[in-house]
Amino acid sequence: MSYVDGFIVVVPAEKKNAYIEVAKLAAGIFKDHGALQVVECWEDDVPEGKVTSFPMAVQRREGEKIVFAWILWPSRSARDEGMKKSMEDDRMQMDMSQMPFDGKRMIFGGFEIVVET
Repeated sequence: MSYVDGFIVVVPAEKKNAYIEVAKLAAGIFKDHGALQVVECWEDDVPEGKVTSFPMAVQRREGEKIVFAWILWPSRSARDEGMKKSMEDDRMQMDMSQMPFDGKRMIFGGFEIVVET
């Protein structure tokens, strides 16, 4: 069964193009190491919640946008191997202080797909 790494980050709106460039680079690396698909989605209709919400979860601030993204892998074992190789890839060795998002507020996790149509 396929496996998904999902994540949510906040990006200053003025850094959208910089984020897209980093996302494209990372997507290529993940695909080179076995990912089937990488999807990055820019906030369009993300309401504030009363109890919980995407904005509350990432502590979205004025002028920031939320990115909802996932990486589809063929299996958990392919993900484990592919993610390890991706993180060791020289192209992935970036200065995290220069990233166009706040990594401290990133939410991420791996998910087993239970329904796929």
